[in-house]
Parts: sequence; structure tokens; C-alpha cells
Amino acid sequence: MPLDHSAKNQMKSKKRKKAFSRRGVDTVEDAREWLQSQGIEEIECLIPDLAGVARGKIMPAKKFLTSPYMNLPLAVFYQTIAGDYPDLEGVVGTVQSDTDVFLKPDFRTLAAVPWAHDPTAQVIHDAFHPDGRPVEESPRQVLRRVLGFYEAKGWKPIIAPELEFYLVEKNVDPDYPLKPPIGRSGRPETGRQGYSISAVNEFDALFEDMYEYSESQGLEIDTLIHESGVAQMEINLRHGDPLELADQVLMFKRTIKETALEHDIYATFMAKPMAQEPGSAMHIHQSIIDAKTGKNLFSDPQTGNPTELFFAFIAGQQKYMPAITSLLAPYVNSYRRLAKGSGAPVNTQWGYDNRTAGLRVPPSDAENRRLENRIPSSDANPYLAIAAVLASGYLGMIDKLKPADPVDIDAATLPQGDLPYSLVQAIIKLERAQPIIDMLGPQFVTAYSRVKLYEYETFMQTISPWEREFLLLNV
Repeated sequence: MPLDHSAKNQMKSKKRKKAFSRRGVDTVEDAREWLQSQGIEEIECLIPDLAGVARGKIMPAKKFLTSPYMNLPLAVFYQTIAGDYPDLEGVVGTVQSDTDVFLKPDFRTLAAVPWAHDPTAQVIHDAFHPDGRPVEESPRQVLRRVLGFYEAKGWKPIIAPELEFYLVEKNVDPDYPLKPPIGRSGRPETGRQGYSISAVNEFDALFEDMYEYSESQGLEIDTLIHESGVAQMEINLRHGDPLELADQVLMFKRTIKETALEHDIYATFMAKPMAQEPGSAMHIHQSIIDAKTGKNLFSDPQTGNPTELFFAFIAGQQKYMPAITSLLAPYVNSYRRLAKGSGAPVNTQWGYDNRTAGLRVPPSDAENRRLENRIPSSDANPYLAIAAVLASGYLGMIDKLKPADPVDIDAATLPQGDLPYSLVQAIIKLERAQPIIDMLGPQFVTAYSRVKLYEYETFMQTISPWEREFLLLNV
């Protein structure tokens, strides 16, 4: 079916759309004024879990204003993507004791929920134990922890994520492969249309709503392009503070999924949703500035040449990439994207403007010198992926590491090296990397490892079509 542009749907859309103020306030008093001025009736109180899924509670705005703090079970940070819980025997202070954590709203994230039928707002929360300690398993806290190491040095990271995703036909039976949706022409894409404007225009109505919804939430979209896959798109967000950008990725994923549903299709951030199409990435551009002067520490202020810190940052990501891969590629499906010959970088090489390398230095002037990590997949939790790459770069700078020589050939022809081939290999490497554990927090790493290994165990309980096709009668 083509996109539904019926008068009925347009009237419903107009009823919901409203000129909301931009995102974020400073205090609960400011929040009260904003909510009342917008006529907000409900509040979605959100926390990102290990998967980067928004969990939480919905409450009436009046109740939220009288008591903006709430509690949830600590178990929310130990839930697998399938909704199960791993065995946590021997892990101190976890879901085994069924304790509660307390959630405190970060009013800087307060924004409208523009697709809601009734006037609704959302606010992202931070999690704390009853004694006031931050919950180490919380992805937002993991990123804050890493940023604290930078702050102690007088350094401030700046990042810019690029998110790839697919638009697909609705699929209610997981046994059937996904298919590209039908656009305004009444036909699906039949070939790859990388950078095609007309292919994007097939879904003009959807993207117009996406832009409107994003603007009303203060999401700063830089560009939209058609990627190389069939109905595969890429959104680039403007550079800025890592925590703020991770929040924006969380909110953008919700936005494009909800917008697509309004147009009777799906938007998916699976790393490899279709076997014969390229995978979807979340490339992360990174630079480090002096917190006092705002100068880019990757460039010499006198000559404009790259600094030793820049090369050490690259070396840190080269050295620790195998250890952090499970945070950049968190699911079994993620490693289908990272398979050799898939088109994604499958190495820890670096190069100048070389997209076949896992680490790319894009063309820029000295002020904007940065490193792009091309390994993360679009299914990664943005808080954890950003924390992981920044932790690796930090360790490189602290230890004054030296990178390998840059490559100017097709890096896909080079050996994969220590980069793990599977989720289990990746978790083993994470559990053996003490410097990364110290950066991210041991309680978090334990929780993450248990959850991911349990997800792998449940995956192994499913028999794939490949096994039935090639093993049923041949072995």
C-alpha cells in the first residue's frame, strides 16, 4: 500500500501538531511554567536501559509537579532485549535483592511528545540508590563517569553521531524477510539509490513530519541523505556535548519510529535487517577541546598541524577497539554487519579520508580536526557507544600511545586482527580489559556482560532456516 494521505489522517495530524517551545529548562519552577504554558496533561518519565530503550512511567502533569521524583526496580537495568533476566548470583546489590532505585528528572531534557494525541511531555531521568549514590549500571551514568575523567584533565569532548536506518514494510511475522516500503510513486525501490534526492522524496510526507517533530523537541538535525541500501537513510546530528547528543539520539530514534508508524511503515535500527543489503551504522565523530579556551587539542595552535594528543587518541581507539566492540555491536545481528565482505569496516586501521578503515580522519581545517569511529552499528546504545570510544581515546592520551601507520588502500583487504567475530568473543575481550573496566565501572561491566551472554544463550535456542536447509538432509 502507498503512504496514506487521506483527509482523515491529515486532520488527525493537524490536531496533534502544535508549536511547542524548544527543549529544556533549568529548574522545577521553570518546568512548572513550561508545562502550564503548553497545556501539558501527561509526563513520560524516561530512563534509557542497557539496550538504549526508553523505560519508565507515565504520570499526570499535576502529580509530576507536586513530586517529580519516582522509583523503579533496579531490575530495569538488568533486563534483556527479550524482557528476560540473567542469573545474577554473586553480583552484590543487584536485582537479586529486588531493590528500588530513585529517579531524578534532568529538566534540561524536558520536551514535547509531538506525536501524542493528548498534550504530553517527556523528560529523561538519572537513577540513584536510596543513599544518593548514582546507579553504576545506568548508561547515562556510565557516560557521565567517562566524561568525569576528561573534566579532571580540563578536557571537553565534542561528538557528532551519524545514524543510519531502514524504512521497511510492516512485518508482523518474524519468519518472513523484511521488504522495502512503497512510496508515493506506488512502487518500492528495486535497486540501490545512494544519495538519490528522488528516492528520499518518495517519503516526503514522512520526513516533513519527522522534521517538524524533531524541531519541536529541539533535536538539531544537520542533514538527511539516502544511503546505499534499499530505502536506507542517514541522519546526521550537529556536533556538541556527548551527553546531550546521546539524549538526542535516544529521542530521535523514538521520533522516527513513531513517525514511520503514522505512515503505516516501520523504521528499524537493526544493524543488518536484510541479508542482501548493507548494514546500518552509527558513526561517531570526536574531537577534544580545552575546557577553558575552547581550542581543539587535536591541532597545534601555532602551526595547525595534528598534535601528539591527536595521534595518541587514535592509538587508544586502535588498542582498545576489540575490548569495546560489544558496546559498539551489542547483538548477534550486529556481527552480520561486521562480517568480512559486508561493506562495513572490519578492522582497527586508521587513515585520512579512508572510509574502508575502522577509524577515519575526515578532511577538515585545523579547528575542526576530528576522528570518526566507523565501527559502531545503529543498534548500539548511544550512551554506551559514546562512552566506550571516548574511554579508549582517553586511555590512549593518558598513556601517550602511538598509532600504527595510516592506510591509504582498501583496508577491507587487510586482516581483521583482534576485532572479535562474535558477541561472545567481544564480551570475553571486554571482561579481560581492566583499563576499560576501570573507566566504565566494574558494576556496569558485570551487569552488561551477564545480560549479553544471556541474550546469546536465548538466541542459540532458535534454529535458523540456514541450519534446516543445509544440515537437515546433508549431515
